[in-house]
Formats: sequence, C-alpha cells, structure tokens
Amino acid sequence: MIHSQAIVDPAAQVADDVTVGPWTLIGPDVEIGPGCIIEPHVVIKGPTRIGAGNRIYQFSSIGEATPDLKYRNEPTRLVIGDRNVIRENVTIHRGTVQGRSETTVGNDNLIMAYVHIAHDCVIGDHAVLVNNCALAGHVRVADWATLGGFTMVHQFCQVGAHSFTGMGSAIGKDVPAYITVSGSPAQAKTINLEGLRRRGFSSEAISQLRRAFKVLYRQNLTLDLALQRLETMFHNTPEVVVLIDSIRASERGIVR
Repeated sequence: MIHSQAIVDPAAQVADDVTVGPWTLIGPDVEIGPGCIIEPHVVIKGPTRIGAGNRIYQFSSIGEATPDLKYRNEPTRLVIGDRNVIRENVTIHRGTVQGRSETTVGNDNLIMAYVHIAHDCVIGDHAVLVNNCALAGHVRVADWATLGGFTMVHQFCQVGAHSFTGMGSAIGKDVPAYITVSGSPAQAKTINLEGLRRRGFSSEAISQLRRAFKVLYRQNLTLDLALQRLETMFHNTPEVVVLIDSIRASERGIVR
C-alpha cells in the first residue's frame, strides 16, 4: 500500500492498510491510523497524529513547524481526528508552547484546496472550510461551521457552531453560533437558515433563532441588554441557549 517512491521514516507508525502515493514524505513522530489515503507529493511531519479514514490530497503540507517568530523548535503537536477530507495544497501547522502546544482538527471535516490552518487552531467536527480560507493562530472553529471561500480569520477569533461566513469575509471578532456574516470587515446578516434546515432543525427552533437574531441585531440594544432579554425570553429554548453561551464565551467581542 506504500508506493516504492514514497519516503516513510522507519520511526513513523503507519497502519497496515494505509495507502501512500509516490513522492510523499512521512517523517518520524508521525502516526497514521487505519484506512487513510495519502495521495502523491504530500509532506507530513511530526509530532503529528492522524486518525482513521482520512484522505489527504496532493501537495498538502501537514504538521510543519509554525513560522511564528516565537517558535524555538519545541516539540509541539498536530492532532487530526477521523474521516477528514483534506484537499490539494492545504497547510496545517503544529502548535506553540505559548498557545496550546497543539493544533487540533476534529472529525468529518471538509478542508478544501489552499486552506491554511495556523498554529494552535482548533477545528471541531463537520466543519467546511472552502477554498483559500486562512486561519491565523489560535482560531477556534466550532462544529458544523461553514467558512466561505477566501474567508480570513484574525488570530484568537472564534467561529460559532452552525455559523456561515460569506466569501471574502474578513473576521476580526467572534462569530456567534448560527449567525451568517459577510463583508470586510464582516457584519452579521441573518441566521444560517439554509444550513439549519439541511441539518434537520425544527421549524420552531428556527423561528426562535430568527426572533433571537432580531433582539441581538435589530433593536439597537447594547450587548449586555440584548443578552439579558435573550436570557429572559428564550431560557427554555436550547438552540438559543447555545447562541447565548457562544456570546458569553467571547473574549474579543462579537461581529455586530
């Protein structure tokens, strides 16, 4: 399953059924789980752990050291979960000791061509990063978020669960759960209506989220007052509680 023209370090741990294409380089301190397909011309450096059932396409660079000027060759990590699709020319860097010491990619994500995931980022599950997205260091992308093509995310920003960014968005503050943003700088537009429908959210839950959006973005309230109203009006609506929690967790302020 390993092509004769691939270079796999003897210290790498590669499951027996992993496919490795020609001219791919796998270094020491790399662990690759069962069922993975590594296409030609991929470079994987460690310490990196890759779970099961992933497919990494040609010319991707996985687990390289960060160019962060504070990095001094410490043994930081990259951890990738299961069943991710990593398309052509993706770059994913390891963490830094100033951050988490680890960059983390969860399960079932689609990471399209030319995406960059910098040091200490955390990607949840079922996220979609469309072509040419660029995540600076320490960014967190929650489950089911979709980042449109050429989205740029400033360091330390959080992109909430089930949110959506339009193409070319410049994210400089946190994006709350369920919210659609676009523009440069990004501004909130509506809830991610189509995404929620596709994922089976009930009509009642969507209706409540639309009402919550209006409280948050259309009534000219301060953020504190808007949160107070949301907590009073929707404390029994689990979906809106997730929205409120994502705002409460913000450290950079939210896109408004």
